[in-house]
Amino acid sequence: MFYDRAKIYVKGGDGGNGCIAMRREKYVPFGGPWGGDGGRGGDVLFKADEGLNTLVDFRYKKHFKADRGQHGMGRNMNGAAGDDLIVRVPTGTIIREAETGRIIADLVEDGQEIRIAKGGRGGRGNVRFASGVNKAPRIAEKGEPGEEFWVELELKLIADVGLIGFPNAGKSTFISMVSAAKPKVADYPFTTLAPNLGVVSVGLDHSFVLADIPGLIEGASQGVGLGHEFLRHTERTRLLVHVVDTAGTEGRDPVEDIKIINRELELYDSKLAQRPQIIAANKMDIKPQAEENLARLKEEFGDQYEIYPISSAINQGLDVIIRRVAQLLEQIPKQEPVQPDVDERLTVFSPEERYKVQRDYDGNWRITGKEIERHVAMTYLEEEESVERLQRIMRVMGLERELVDSGVKEGDIVRIGNWEFEWTQ
Repeated sequence: MFYDRAKIYVKGGDGGNGCIAMRREKYVPFGGPWGGDGGRGGDVLFKADEGLNTLVDFRYKKHFKADRGQHGMGRNMNGAAGDDLIVRVPTGTIIREAETGRIIADLVEDGQEIRIAKGGRGGRGNVRFASGVNKAPRIAEKGEPGEEFWVELELKLIADVGLIGFPNAGKSTFISMVSAAKPKVADYPFTTLAPNLGVVSVGLDHSFVLADIPGLIEGASQGVGLGHEFLRHTERTRLLVHVVDTAGTEGRDPVEDIKIINRELELYDSKLAQRPQIIAANKMDIKPQAEENLARLKEEFGDQYEIYPISSAINQGLDVIIRRVAQLLEQIPKQEPVQPDVDERLTVFSPEERYKVQRDYDGNWRITGKEIERHVAMTYLEEEESVERLQRIMRVMGLERELVDSGVKEGDIVRIGNWEFEWTQ
């Protein structure tokens, strides 16, 4: 099966926990703190691979998590960093943040790589908290949680030329005759169920990629049939070859067929209707209907499009149209990849809300915010000194004052992330 959409969950590795340890060795008086730092968590990277042509690998596996960093150890030994996780996707894959729809990346070149979910930093060991005031601190940090979210993957095939036209117009036969692609070809009235890609060689040193775009019928732009699913694959093409059943073997009018398909392109994306297009008047071996309809095609569209009479079934006229396609491709610039919604080259300061205090569903208190949740997640809540440090952080942030001003009372439950605290004066 051909899969060109997927939704998956990605998570960077958590950082390793910092260690609380004391140096206790003979002949070393006042050894002091000796706990090392935790290692950073691994990142989740996406890498384009031209050897893949579908997102079927993401049909059954939807969760991708990088390794967490190792915990710090005694003797001031730091933990090892977690390994990065590389997720391979086909070239032409667009990655969006599922919640917002923001485009994160458009991977169009083989080997192109981007970091999607960043791993958390390792927590600091108690060596880092020693000072002249506290020479033997029992304070350390847990590892920072890695970034996590759902992303949507959308594959848009990268092809220089797209074959468009009604079902049974001869597109599959065309691509099988001019390339090594071997799609299923038969005299059936329904459409191919998946796009086919083929590499067409022109001479010794020229080639281009040709895509058979299936499913185009009237109403495709509104989701009728399969056309809405596959129209996106025409967006990266530089040239469209409109294959039409000139003999009208399915009882359709070839002139009207061209008008209908072009109307669907216009409705789906106005830029597609403006893309360079030539007409392949197919099935010219069926006479006299084909000859009569070819004259009508030239009369109707001769001033707008180049028209080439061909017969894919008997390999008639294919060399001429392929050479012309190669000539046109040399004149048409390549399509630019989709730009991310946020330009990573620019550093823009956009302050986030440090925390937000609100009533919870049961009348208690809920505090949200990335910064405060990160501080709590990285605190050893079982260590008294670490909890005191967290309280000082909350006080400096102004959180305690805001809770009091909001009306918090003795014994109220204050929830931060997955943790609950009881308020006491």
